[in-house]
Amino acid sequence: MPSPDQSLVDAIRGPSPSYSFEFFPPKDDEGEAVLWQTIADLEAFEPTFVSVTYGAGGTSQERTVRITARIAEQTRMRPVGHLTLVAQTKGEIESVLKQYAAAGVDNVLALRGDPKGGPRAPWEPHPDGMDHAIDLVGLAKDLGGFCIGVAAFPEGHPDAASIDHDAQVLVDKAEAGAEYAITQLFFRASDYFALVDRVRAKGCDIPIVPGIMPILNFAQVARMAELSGAELPREVLDQVEPIQDDKAAVRSKGIELATQLCRDLLAGGAPGLHFITLNRSKATREIFEALRADGLV
Repeated sequence: MPSPDQSLVDAIRGPSPSYSFEFFPPKDDEGEAVLWQTIADLEAFEPTFVSVTYGAGGTSQERTVRITARIAEQTRMRPVGHLTLVAQTKGEIESVLKQYAAAGVDNVLALRGDPKGGPRAPWEPHPDGMDHAIDLVGLAKDLGGFCIGVAAFPEGHPDAASIDHDAQVLVDKAEAGAEYAITQLFFRASDYFALVDRVRAKGCDIPIVPGIMPILNFAQVARMAELSGAELPREVLDQVEPIQDDKAAVRSKGIELATQLCRDLLAGGAPGLHFITLNRSKATREIFEALRADGLV
């Protein structure tokens, strides 16, 4: 288990790769029971941190904060609380940050978040809110006591004018106080390393942790990729499309592809891996065990 005295960014920058797990707030008590079983299953791997997302459009705030606080209070894991700007006043956002601090959660991921109409809907800031993730970074920095992470986009944010502009946005967030970044899902190691190169060329050394989501359900992942602006590369589609109606085969191939992606990322110097679990532990455990057998984690 990472030392509680070591800051999160120091752990990510450490000599060994970090590894972390992302959960989402369930919609009901049954889903929450599944989540807590998943958390129990994954705690044994002693992750560097775990994170809990906001629901789509900024929903589920109360459940997100409560689950994140409970992880801090009842497990040995370091939680990172997500925070978005969607449909919230600046005062409401500041209140959530203070709730996190009161619960002992001093690591946050500062995100603009997706509009209520979905990732491709026009962005509409709250009239008394904030407009960009960098504004949230500044607010958390001003409040003090937080290690702040932000999002990164290997293929560029869908709203970015260019991939170079997108990289500059990440650099600006680092200069405003962000200490690490976690990427959106992607499927080619080359896209990740190209992002890192763009950011480093601008003189910024913020650690960028790749976000990993295996293809376990082809239609679901294809939809998530479409919404987020990520591409399902032809070399991936050629392996998955012929078997897309065979759920077991898709799952097996998805785990194989994700495991190889992780190997390529770590071999190329990625500082760690952030697994998007969808609140299920089995596939993540299988990938993790394969990497452990390789001596990579």
